[in-house]
Amino acid sequence: MLEQEFKHLEDKIDTLLSAQQELRRKNHSLLNNEKSLMNERTELMKKNDLARNKIEAMISRLKGLEES
Repeated sequence: MLEQEFKHLEDKIDTLLSAQQELRRKNHSLLNNEKSLMNERTELMKKNDLARNKIEAMISRLKGLEES
């Protein structure tokens, strides 16, 4: 009986270890995805600022032409 209980505990431990390893892999993957998305966000914000600056410059030039 005791041997059967040990076997049952061993199986539970193996299952938990497998689940823990899978969660570690998923967590690592999610962290990599987060880092990638943060880099992409930074690049998109830079592009947005550049576009905004160009549009503001065009508006200023158009206002200057209107005043002439």
